[in-house]
Amino acid sequence: MPKMSDTMTEGVIAKWHKKVGDKVGSGDLVAEVETDKATMDFESYQEGTLLYIGPKEGEAVPVDAIIAVLGEEGEDYQALLEGGKGGEAGNQAKSDQGKDEKTEETAQESAPKATAAEDDGDDDENVTAESLGATVITMPLLSDTMTEGVIAEWHFKVGDTIKSDDAIADVETDKATMEVTAYADGTLLYIGVEKGQAAKVNDIIAIVGKEGTDIKPLLKQRTGKTEKAEKPTADRGEAPTAAKTSQPAAPEETPASQEDSRVKASPLARKIAKDKGISLGEVKGSGDGGRIIKKDVESYTPAAKAAAPTAAAQPGAGESRTTTVNIPQFVGEERYTEKVVTQMRKTISRRLSETFVIPHFYLTIKINMDSAMQARTKINEVAPVKVSFNDLVIKAAAAALKQHPAVNASWQGDKIRYNEHVNIGVAVAVEDGLLVPVVRFADGKSLSHISAEVKEFAQRAKAKKLQPADWEGSTFTVSNLGMFGIDEFTAIINAPDSCILAIGGIDQVPVVKNGQIVPGNIMKVTLTCDHRVVDGATGAAFLQTLKSLLEEPVRILA
Repeated sequence: MPKMSDTMTEGVIAKWHKKVGDKVGSGDLVAEVETDKATMDFESYQEGTLLYIGPKEGEAVPVDAIIAVLGEEGEDYQALLEGGKGGEAGNQAKSDQGKDEKTEETAQESAPKATAAEDDGDDDENVTAESLGATVITMPLLSDTMTEGVIAEWHFKVGDTIKSDDAIADVETDKATMEVTAYADGTLLYIGVEKGQAAKVNDIIAIVGKEGTDIKPLLKQRTGKTEKAEKPTADRGEAPTAAKTSQPAAPEETPASQEDSRVKASPLARKIAKDKGISLGEVKGSGDGGRIIKKDVESYTPAAKAAAPTAAAQPGAGESRTTTVNIPQFVGEERYTEKVVTQMRKTISRRLSETFVIPHFYLTIKINMDSAMQARTKINEVAPVKVSFNDLVIKAAAAALKQHPAVNASWQGDKIRYNEHVNIGVAVAVEDGLLVPVVRFADGKSLSHISAEVKEFAQRAKAKKLQPADWEGSTFTVSNLGMFGIDEFTAIINAPDSCILAIGGIDQVPVVKNGQIVPGNIMKVTLTCDHRVVDGATGAAFLQTLKSLLEEPVRILA
């Protein structure tokens, strides 16, 4: 039972959406849990079979108690349940989120009382969110691999009235952008993380309570603990060593830096000016009272200083006259922009780094698309949804995979898995990177069905509405850059798939037919293969089948 609010001690199972024996995917809705503040959806962060359900609908369960067991079909879980009654196995079965929150609560309860003495008798140590009638909203664990989240958008500002089921913010995780719910009715008293900033899981991001509630003791208590944990070694009474005394003295402030210290400017503007070597005295501020802010420093352009005129040497009577070339002085400024790496880009970086340990090889083939172009024109005259060349390739690849199951496979370490189903991942470019939603059972779907599904995936991807279940479970991947005018390229395998197909553009080039040179429409495709699973001859045979299907597209419609 997860802790879904700071005051929650138990939850009531309002409804089970799965039953014992059901397959559960990461992100699937397992149950609805009624807390002390709202009824929330409980999603699974793992994949497996639901082996055990403890409480029935309507029953209350304490936080961290076992409510269900997920594992491999047929797995023995009795030891886990017996351990859950007080043994170590049950403790291991708790979610990471529960452990993190439990640790944080314990730390707060056992905090030393020294802070109260330092604060001249203030009893801040005894202040809790409950005693103030407030609700602390922390960064939730929204996926099994999440360690931090970035606030993509705040939907409310401090002072706004909110309800328990309001989505107060959008949080960008390593897999998707998801909503954070308020859990409580009241006034938004505090926002701890600005838009675009990251917060660790379980860090405070907001506080909700009654209007006018003084939350300073609550924040002061947390800040005091942080400062105590970070107190330097010298504060513990250690004498400085000779090595410390030999440290070089800090450089003296220059007149320019002394002048800058007297200029009204924001801390961020001062940092940017220091990094760029700009004197704040030369920057005009647009803030309140002429205060210099970030945009003033970023938009500042130094005035070109007039070059001191040099006296041209007058040639003597016996000297030959030479032509002097005057090179105008050009004053420029080195500038750059840095952006914080998004959670999606971090995940892409990690997965690509893992993928490059795979032994790749590449196979390229040319395909005559004349017949495919004619077939597409006729199909679009009657199809309810316009079919693209990419849709034709997906359908042809699915049909070819059924004939070559060795390509529709994945490396599992000590075994190779040969998939009997065909789930094709389709690479979709978005602003922050690349997503690969999956067209499931593509071999059994019509071209119109595939086209409609891919279009919907593309729209949801660009709107950041895709969920983890949309991009999991591919057995083969297709990446198309032909629409950007790319003739051919090689793509990186999307693990755990063993192959990825890179599709180039269709070019009209001279081809030889029946001994005559005629115009033809040629498309190059490149298959990237995991050599641990697919051999060269196996990949070549797959490409031959793909080529024959696209050059005679009636075969994929039969």
